[in-house]
Amino acid sequence: MPYFFKTILILCCLTIAVESRKHRKKRWAPRVENLKPGPILKRNQDLTKNRATKSEHLLRVDDHDFTMRPAFGGPAIPVGVNVVVESLDSISEVDMDFTMTLYLRNYWKDERLSFPSTTNRSMTFDGRLVKKIWTPDVFFVHSKRSFIHDTTTDNIMLRIFPDGNVLYSIRVTVTAMCNMDFSCFPLDTQTCSLEIESYAYTEDDLMLYWMDGEEALKTDEKVSLSQFLIQKFHTTSRLAFYSSTGWYNRLYINFTLRRHIFFFLLQTYFPATLMVMLSWVSFWIDRRAVPARVSLGITTVLTMSTIITGVNASMPRVSYIKAVDIYLWASFVFVFLSVLQYAAVNYLTTVQERKERKLRQKFPCTCGITSTKTMMLDGAFSDTEANSLAGYTQTPIITDQQVKQDRMVVHLSIGGESNLQKKKHLREFVGMRIIKNTHSIDKYSRLIFPACYVFLNLLYWSIYL
Repeated sequence: MPYFFKTILILCCLTIAVESRKHRKKRWAPRVENLKPGPILKRNQDLTKNRATKSEHLLRVDDHDFTMRPAFGGPAIPVGVNVVVESLDSISEVDMDFTMTLYLRNYWKDERLSFPSTTNRSMTFDGRLVKKIWTPDVFFVHSKRSFIHDTTTDNIMLRIFPDGNVLYSIRVTVTAMCNMDFSCFPLDTQTCSLEIESYAYTEDDLMLYWMDGEEALKTDEKVSLSQFLIQKFHTTSRLAFYSSTGWYNRLYINFTLRRHIFFFLLQTYFPATLMVMLSWVSFWIDRRAVPARVSLGITTVLTMSTIITGVNASMPRVSYIKAVDIYLWASFVFVFLSVLQYAAVNYLTTVQERKERKLRQKFPCTCGITSTKTMMLDGAFSDTEANSLAGYTQTPIITDQQVKQDRMVVHLSIGGESNLQKKKHLREFVGMRIIKNTHSIDKYSRLIFPACYVFLNLLYWSIYL
């Protein structure tokens, strides 16, 4: 009996569970009576499900030996090339190279890849099929580094037409060598070339040529550089000869760059000019202010040395003189000459003071002599005027600090000296020329230094601009 009741209880629970599930489905079921039927979309037939239409079977990749070029043993296969320059990334003067990102596209015909098609439409593939067919073995001559972009996948495109024409496109960044001439730096114009050539096939097997001539090279409108102005892009082609392998077709992408001068005007030319002009300030400072003039001269010399060192640090160590070197070293010479100018002024002043002391010691003081006459003598005193001083004897010289230094007060007293002695003393006095005015050196320097520097600038900019 207990088993009978347990069986009945289990059956009741199952019945209740089934009924509740039906009720729940009915409750949440959508009301389809209010829904209108939508359009029926027709799907295109997926050809990849048909094994007979796989690309390898359709293109008969396994039926041919693609390690050999098309029409092997026959005439050279023409391979057209066109390029789209995406960006010119950088120009390095130190390494003498440039970096460029471009789309390189090759066109050729391989009848082994022809396939039947009723629509005459091409088929496009990615890089996985490229490894199974023949492609031109072009490379970049004089390249230092290059790579095919692989984000988010390999940037390779292969397009095959029913008649066997093939388009092969890759996106590549290449760093290539550029022989630069810095004789006119930074007022220079550089011409660089990116060279494309087949590595294995000579002109007898493969003929590279530009598709549509000059139209084969196109550039993005946003291509620009911070230091250069891109003046021109153009293409050329010629044959390259290797003594061990033969003649090869080589294509050139040439571009001309002109350097922007404004940056160097602010960083190099303008500071150098200011240092030269600052060195001229010492010509207006009193010659007895030794610390002021010496410190000003040394400061300008050291500053010019720093500017020259900074410019050469960012340049390759070339064995010839650059245009900026000529300007900077000429400015350095002007600054250095201003220091030498003060050395000359200081030396002449010292010599003058020494001679004046000797004259004071040579002639005794004649204070208290009543019969004296005073005359003003300068360095331009002639022999005729000296002879007219007969009857006078020369007495000590008193330097007047209130008058110009090119004059001295000479006290002549009546005495009994002979005319020969009188002439000898006067000629000795006039001939020594100790009253040379050291102020005149500064006066002339204020005119000569700026005039010479202006002439240098006119000559420099007329040659290099």
